Amino acid sequence: MKRGREPRPQTDGGPHIPVLLAEVLSALDLPGRTLAVDGTFGAGGYTRAMLGADPSVHVLAIDRDPGAIADGAPTVAAAQGRLTLVPGRFGSLDACVREAGWPQADAVVLDIGVSSMQIDQAERGFSFRHDGPLDMRMERAGRSAANLVNEAEEGDLADIIYHYGEERRSRAVARAIVEARRKGRIETTAALAEIVASVVWADPASGIHPATRTFQGLRIAVNDELGELVQALHAAERILRPGGRLAVVTFHSLEDRIVKQFFSARSGRAAQGSRHLPSLEAPAPRSFTAVTKGPVLPTDSETFANPRARSAKLRAVERTDAPAPAPLAAIETLAALPERTGRSARR
Repeated sequence: MKRGREPRPQTDGGPHIPVLLAEVLSALDLPGRTLAVDGTFGAGGYTRAMLGADPSVHVLAIDRDPGAIADGAPTVAAAQGRLTLVPGRFGSLDACVREAGWPQADAVVLDIGVSSMQIDQAERGFSFRHDGPLDMRMERAGRSAANLVNEAEEGDLADIIYHYGEERRSRAVARAIVEARRKGRIETTAALAEIVASVVWADPASGIHPATRTFQGLRIAVNDELGELVQALHAAERILRPGGRLAVVTFHSLEDRIVKQFFSARSGRAAQGSRHLPSLEAPAPRSFTAVTKGPVLPTDSETFANPRARSAKLRAVERTDAPAPAPLAAIETLAALPERTGRSARR
Protein backbone atom coordinates (compact mmCIF):
# COMPACT_ATOMS: atom_id res chain seq x y z
CA MET A 1 0.00 0.00 0.00
CA LYS A 2 1.23 3.48 -0.81
CA ARG A 3 2.03 5.90 1.99
CA GLY A 4 1.58 9.63 2.02
CA ARG A 5 -1.79 9.88 0.30
CA GLU A 6 -4.55 12.03 1.72
CA PRO A 7 -6.57 9.81 4.05
CA ARG A 8 -9.96 8.70 2.84
CA PRO A 9 -10.28 10.78 -0.32
CA GLN A 10 -13.82 10.94 -1.66
CA THR A 11 -13.39 9.77 -5.24
CA ASP A 12 -16.94 9.34 -6.39
CA GLY A 13 -18.91 12.03 -4.59
CA GLY A 14 -20.75 9.36 -2.63
CA PRO A 15 -21.46 9.21 1.09
CA HIS A 16 -18.79 8.59 3.69
CA ILE A 17 -18.37 4.86 4.30
CA PRO A 18 -16.89 3.76 7.64
CA VAL A 19 -13.73 1.71 7.11
CA LEU A 20 -13.26 -1.84 8.47
CA LEU A 21 -16.72 -1.60 10.01
CA ALA A 22 -17.38 -5.33 10.47
CA GLU A 23 -13.90 -5.82 11.88
CA VAL A 24 -14.32 -2.93 14.33
CA LEU A 25 -17.64 -4.29 15.60
CA SER A 26 -16.12 -7.74 16.03
CA ALA A 27 -13.18 -6.30 17.97
CA LEU A 28 -15.42 -4.27 20.27
CA ASP A 29 -17.67 -7.28 21.02
CA LEU A 30 -20.60 -4.98 21.84
CA PRO A 31 -23.48 -7.31 22.80
CA GLY A 32 -24.03 -7.07 26.55
CA ARG A 33 -22.12 -3.83 26.96
CA THR A 34 -23.64 -0.63 28.37
CA LEU A 35 -21.67 2.39 27.13
CA ALA A 36 -19.65 2.63 23.92
CA VAL A 37 -17.65 5.73 22.99
CA ASP A 38 -17.13 6.90 19.42
CA GLY A 39 -14.27 9.36 19.79
CA THR A 40 -14.47 10.51 16.16
CA PHE A 41 -18.16 10.81 15.24
CA GLY A 42 -17.69 12.30 11.76
CA ALA A 43 -20.68 11.26 9.68
CA GLY A 44 -21.81 8.81 12.37
CA GLY A 45 -21.06 5.55 10.58
CA TYR A 46 -19.49 3.73 13.53
CA THR A 47 -22.02 5.25 15.93
CA ARG A 48 -25.03 3.97 13.97
CA ALA A 49 -23.43 0.55 13.63
CA MET A 50 -22.79 0.34 17.37
CA LEU A 51 -26.35 1.39 18.14
CA GLY A 52 -27.56 -1.37 15.84
CA ALA A 53 -25.27 -4.01 17.33
CA ASP A 54 -27.18 -4.18 20.63
CA PRO A 55 -30.50 -2.45 21.42
CA SER A 56 -29.36 -1.87 25.01
CA VAL A 57 -26.09 -0.10 24.29
CA HIS A 58 -25.80 3.67 24.74
CA VAL A 59 -23.27 5.55 22.61
CA LEU A 60 -21.40 8.68 23.64
CA ALA A 61 -20.03 10.28 20.46
CA ILE A 62 -17.46 13.07 20.35
CA ASP A 63 -16.29 15.36 17.56
CA ARG A 64 -14.17 18.50 17.53
CA ASP A 65 -15.75 19.74 14.26
CA PRO A 66 -18.84 21.90 14.97
CA GLY A 67 -20.18 20.99 11.53
CA ALA A 68 -20.20 17.29 12.43
CA ILE A 69 -22.03 18.04 15.67
CA ALA A 70 -24.70 20.03 13.85
CA ASP A 71 -25.09 17.44 11.10
CA GLY A 72 -25.44 14.70 13.70
CA ALA A 73 -28.72 16.06 15.11
CA PRO A 74 -30.93 13.71 13.02
CA THR A 75 -28.89 10.71 14.21
CA VAL A 76 -29.38 11.80 17.81
CA ALA A 77 -33.13 12.11 17.28
CA ALA A 78 -33.37 8.72 15.58
CA ALA A 79 -31.50 7.05 18.46
CA GLN A 80 -34.36 7.92 20.85
CA GLY A 81 -32.22 8.66 23.89
CA ARG A 82 -29.49 6.11 23.23
CA LEU A 83 -27.02 8.58 21.74
CA THR A 84 -25.26 11.48 23.42
CA LEU A 85 -23.33 13.67 20.97
CA VAL A 86 -20.92 16.18 22.48
CA PRO A 87 -18.38 18.67 21.08
CA GLY A 88 -14.83 18.01 22.19
CA ARG A 89 -11.52 16.37 21.45
CA PHE A 90 -11.05 12.64 21.81
CA GLY A 91 -7.87 13.36 23.76
CA SER A 92 -10.26 14.27 26.60
CA LEU A 93 -12.72 11.43 26.07
CA ASP A 94 -12.47 10.29 29.68
CA ALA A 95 -13.58 13.73 30.87
CA CYS A 96 -16.40 13.72 28.29
CA VAL A 97 -17.64 10.38 29.62
CA ARG A 98 -17.62 11.54 33.23
CA GLU A 99 -19.23 14.89 32.40
CA ALA A 100 -22.04 12.93 30.72
CA GLY A 101 -22.64 11.09 34.00
CA TRP A 102 -20.98 7.75 33.28
CA PRO A 103 -18.29 6.37 35.63
CA GLN A 104 -16.70 4.07 33.04
CA ALA A 105 -17.01 2.95 29.43
CA ASP A 106 -17.29 -0.54 28.00
CA ALA A 107 -15.88 0.15 24.53
CA VAL A 108 -14.03 2.92 22.68
CA VAL A 109 -13.44 3.30 18.95
CA LEU A 110 -11.14 5.89 17.36
CA ASP A 111 -11.00 6.54 13.62
CA ILE A 112 -7.92 8.72 13.24
CA GLY A 113 -7.35 11.54 10.77
CA VAL A 114 -9.39 13.89 8.62
CA SER A 115 -12.77 12.80 7.27
CA SER A 116 -13.73 12.62 3.63
CA MET A 117 -16.44 15.22 4.27
CA GLN A 118 -13.81 17.70 5.40
CA ILE A 119 -11.65 16.95 2.36
CA ASP A 120 -14.62 17.38 0.03
CA GLN A 121 -15.54 20.82 1.37
CA ALA A 122 -13.36 23.34 -0.49
CA GLU A 123 -14.01 26.03 2.11
CA ARG A 124 -12.34 23.90 4.80
CA GLY A 125 -9.01 24.09 2.98
CA PHE A 126 -7.86 20.55 3.72
CA SER A 127 -7.21 19.43 0.16
CA PHE A 128 -5.40 20.56 -2.96
CA ARG A 129 -8.10 18.73 -4.92
CA HIS A 130 -10.46 21.66 -4.38
CA ASP A 131 -9.23 25.26 -4.42
CA GLY A 132 -10.22 27.10 -1.28
CA PRO A 133 -8.88 29.10 1.64
CA LEU A 134 -5.80 27.53 3.26
CA ASP A 135 -7.46 26.64 6.56
CA MET A 136 -7.32 22.95 7.70
CA ARG A 137 -8.71 23.64 11.18
CA MET A 138 -10.98 20.86 12.39
CA GLU A 139 -12.51 23.10 15.06
CA ARG A 140 -12.61 26.16 12.79
CA ALA A 141 -10.78 28.06 15.52
CA GLY A 142 -7.18 28.81 16.38
CA ARG A 143 -4.15 28.99 14.13
CA SER A 144 -4.87 28.06 10.51
CA ALA A 145 -2.62 26.50 7.90
CA ALA A 146 -2.35 29.92 6.26
CA ASN A 147 -1.01 31.36 9.52
CA LEU A 148 1.51 28.55 9.76
CA VAL A 149 2.65 28.76 6.14
CA ASN A 150 3.00 32.54 6.18
CA GLU A 151 4.48 33.04 9.64
CA ALA A 152 6.56 30.02 10.65
CA GLU A 153 10.33 30.07 10.28
CA GLU A 154 11.76 28.14 7.35
CA GLY A 155 13.41 25.55 9.59
CA ASP A 156 10.18 24.92 11.49
CA LEU A 157 8.26 24.47 8.25
CA ALA A 158 10.87 22.01 7.00
CA ASP A 159 10.63 20.01 10.24
CA ILE A 160 6.84 19.84 10.08
CA ILE A 161 6.77 18.82 6.43
CA TYR A 162 9.53 16.24 6.90
CA HIS A 163 8.37 14.61 10.12
CA TYR A 164 4.59 14.86 9.89
CA GLY A 165 4.35 14.74 6.10
CA GLU A 166 7.25 12.31 5.51
CA GLU A 167 8.31 14.53 2.61
CA ARG A 168 12.01 14.01 1.85
CA ARG A 169 12.13 17.26 -0.12
CA SER A 170 11.01 19.22 2.92
CA ARG A 171 13.86 21.72 2.90
CA ALA A 172 13.22 22.57 -0.74
CA VAL A 173 9.50 22.92 -0.06
CA ALA A 174 10.06 25.17 2.96
CA ARG A 175 12.51 27.31 1.01
CA ALA A 176 10.05 27.67 -1.88
CA ILE A 177 7.27 28.66 0.52
CA VAL A 178 9.40 31.34 2.15
CA GLU A 179 10.46 32.71 -1.22
CA ALA A 180 6.85 32.80 -2.45
CA ARG A 181 5.47 34.52 0.64
CA ARG A 182 7.94 37.37 0.22
CA LYS A 183 5.86 38.35 -2.81
CA GLY A 184 2.56 38.12 -0.93
CA ARG A 185 0.66 35.95 1.51
CA ILE A 186 -0.15 32.40 0.48
CA GLU A 187 -3.89 32.20 1.06
CA THR A 188 -5.30 29.30 -0.99
CA THR A 189 -4.80 25.58 -1.34
CA ALA A 190 -4.18 25.90 -5.06
CA ALA A 191 -1.43 28.47 -4.52
CA LEU A 192 0.34 26.27 -2.00
CA ALA A 193 -0.02 23.16 -4.16
CA GLU A 194 1.55 25.02 -7.09
CA ILE A 195 4.50 26.11 -4.94
CA VAL A 196 5.11 22.57 -3.74
CA ALA A 197 4.80 21.12 -7.23
CA SER A 198 7.55 23.48 -8.38
CA VAL A 199 10.11 21.64 -6.25
CA VAL A 200 8.60 18.15 -5.72
CA TRP A 201 8.37 16.20 -8.93
CA ALA A 202 5.38 14.02 -9.73
CA ASP A 203 5.82 10.27 -9.77
CA PRO A 204 3.35 8.91 -12.35
CA ALA A 205 3.89 5.35 -11.10
CA SER A 206 2.66 6.17 -7.59
CA GLY A 207 -0.27 8.36 -8.57
CA ILE A 208 0.54 10.60 -5.60
CA HIS A 209 0.20 14.35 -6.13
CA PRO A 210 3.45 16.23 -5.31
CA ALA A 211 1.67 18.27 -2.60
CA THR A 212 0.13 15.30 -0.76
CA ARG A 213 2.79 14.91 1.90
CA THR A 214 3.17 18.63 2.51
CA PHE A 215 -0.57 19.05 3.03
CA GLN A 216 -0.59 16.06 5.38
CA GLY A 217 2.22 17.50 7.48
CA LEU A 218 0.63 20.92 7.78
CA ARG A 219 -2.78 19.45 8.65
CA ILE A 220 -1.31 17.28 11.40
CA ALA A 221 0.56 20.26 12.85
CA VAL A 222 -2.43 22.64 12.70
CA ASN A 223 -4.65 20.18 14.59
CA ASP A 224 -1.99 18.55 16.80
CA GLU A 225 -3.34 15.23 15.57
CA LEU A 226 -0.56 13.02 16.88
CA GLY A 227 -0.54 14.71 20.28
CA GLU A 228 -4.30 14.23 20.50
CA LEU A 229 -3.89 10.55 19.62
CA VAL A 230 -1.39 10.04 22.43
CA GLN A 231 -3.77 11.72 24.88
CA ALA A 232 -6.70 9.68 23.60
CA LEU A 233 -4.93 6.37 24.15
CA HIS A 234 -4.21 7.31 27.76
CA ALA A 235 -7.75 8.67 28.23
CA ALA A 236 -9.28 5.42 26.97
CA GLU A 237 -7.00 3.48 29.30
CA ARG A 238 -8.28 5.51 32.25
CA ILE A 239 -12.00 5.28 31.42
CA LEU A 240 -12.39 1.68 30.23
CA ARG A 241 -13.65 -0.82 32.76
CA PRO A 242 -11.92 -4.22 33.08
CA GLY A 243 -12.91 -6.23 30.03
CA GLY A 244 -13.62 -3.09 28.02
CA ARG A 245 -12.33 -2.93 24.45
CA LEU A 246 -10.38 -0.23 22.59
CA ALA A 247 -10.26 -0.31 18.77
CA VAL A 248 -8.21 2.18 16.76
CA VAL A 249 -8.24 2.62 12.98
CA THR A 250 -5.25 4.47 11.54
CA PHE A 251 -4.44 5.60 8.02
CA HIS A 252 -0.71 6.27 7.87
CA SER A 253 2.51 5.08 9.41
CA LEU A 254 2.91 7.87 11.99
CA GLU A 255 -0.46 7.12 13.57
CA ASP A 256 -0.03 3.36 13.42
CA ARG A 257 3.44 3.53 14.98
CA ILE A 258 2.08 5.37 18.01
CA VAL A 259 -0.80 2.94 18.49
CA LYS A 260 1.39 -0.11 17.97
CA GLN A 261 4.04 1.03 20.45
CA PHE A 262 1.47 2.06 23.06
CA PHE A 263 -0.38 -1.25 22.82
CA SER A 264 2.87 -3.19 22.92
CA ALA A 265 4.13 -1.34 25.98
CA ARG A 266 0.85 -1.61 27.88
CA SER A 267 0.37 -5.30 27.09
CA GLY A 268 3.91 -6.24 28.13
CA ARG A 269 5.16 -6.97 24.62
CA ALA A 270 7.73 -4.15 24.53
CA ALA A 271 10.15 -4.89 27.34
CA GLN A 272 13.04 -3.13 25.58
CA GLY A 273 13.38 0.10 23.65
CA SER A 274 13.66 0.50 19.91
CA ARG A 275 14.75 3.18 17.48
CA HIS A 276 11.16 4.49 17.47
CA LEU A 277 10.63 4.13 21.23
CA PRO A 278 14.16 4.54 22.61
CA SER A 279 13.60 4.74 26.36
CA LEU A 280 10.63 2.91 27.80
CA GLU A 281 9.85 3.47 31.46
CA ALA A 282 10.18 0.64 33.97
CA PRO A 283 7.71 -2.18 33.26
CA ALA A 284 4.26 -1.47 34.69
CA PRO A 285 1.35 -3.82 35.35
CA ARG A 286 -0.27 -4.81 32.06
CA SER A 287 -3.27 -2.58 31.53
CA PHE A 288 -4.25 -4.21 28.22
CA THR A 289 -4.19 -7.56 26.50
CA ALA A 290 -4.17 -7.92 22.73
CA VAL A 291 -7.42 -8.60 20.86
CA THR A 292 -5.94 -8.45 17.35
CA LYS A 293 -2.66 -10.15 16.48
CA GLY A 294 -0.97 -7.42 14.50
CA PRO A 295 -2.90 -4.99 12.32
CA VAL A 296 -6.18 -6.00 10.67
CA LEU A 297 -6.20 -4.82 7.05
CA PRO A 298 -9.13 -4.23 4.70
CA THR A 299 -9.98 -6.92 2.21
CA ASP A 300 -9.41 -6.46 -1.49
CA SER A 301 -13.16 -6.22 -1.99
CA GLU A 302 -13.43 -3.38 0.54
CA THR A 303 -10.62 -1.37 -1.01
CA PHE A 304 -12.14 -1.89 -4.46
CA ALA A 305 -15.53 -0.66 -3.27
CA ASN A 306 -14.12 2.04 -0.99
CA PRO A 307 -10.68 3.39 -2.05
CA ARG A 308 -10.36 5.39 1.16
CA ALA A 309 -9.83 2.09 3.00
CA ARG A 310 -6.65 1.17 1.16
CA SER A 311 -4.18 2.29 3.86
CA ALA A 312 -6.33 1.54 6.92
CA LYS A 313 -5.08 -0.57 9.83
CA LEU A 314 -7.09 -1.72 12.83
CA ARG A 315 -5.56 -2.63 16.17
CA ALA A 316 -7.56 -3.54 19.27
CA VAL A 317 -6.91 -4.38 22.91
CA GLU A 318 -8.91 -5.33 26.01
CA ARG A 319 -8.56 -3.60 29.38
CA THR A 320 -7.30 -5.64 32.30
CA ASP A 321 -8.12 -4.97 35.95
CA ALA A 322 -4.70 -3.38 36.59
CA PRO A 323 -4.79 0.30 37.60
CA ALA A 324 -3.99 2.73 34.81
CA PRO A 325 -0.24 3.39 34.96
CA ALA A 326 1.28 6.83 34.67
CA PRO A 327 1.26 8.27 31.14
CA LEU A 328 3.88 6.68 28.93
CA ALA A 329 6.28 9.56 28.32
CA ALA A 330 8.24 7.67 25.68
CA ILE A 331 5.15 7.52 23.46
CA GLU A 332 4.93 11.30 23.49
CA THR A 333 8.26 11.50 21.67
CA LEU A 334 6.66 9.78 18.69
CA ALA A 335 4.15 12.64 18.39
CA ALA A 336 6.67 15.46 18.78
CA LEU A 337 9.01 16.98 16.23
CA PRO A 338 12.51 15.54 16.74
CA GLU A 339 15.64 17.58 17.20
CA ARG A 340 16.98 18.93 13.93
CA THR A 341 20.51 17.61 14.38
CA GLY A 342 21.38 14.39 12.59
CA ARG A 343 18.54 14.59 10.08
CA SER A 344 20.69 14.28 6.98
CA ALA A 345 17.93 12.53 4.99
CA ARG A 346 16.00 15.79 4.74
CA ARG A 347 17.06 17.74 1.65
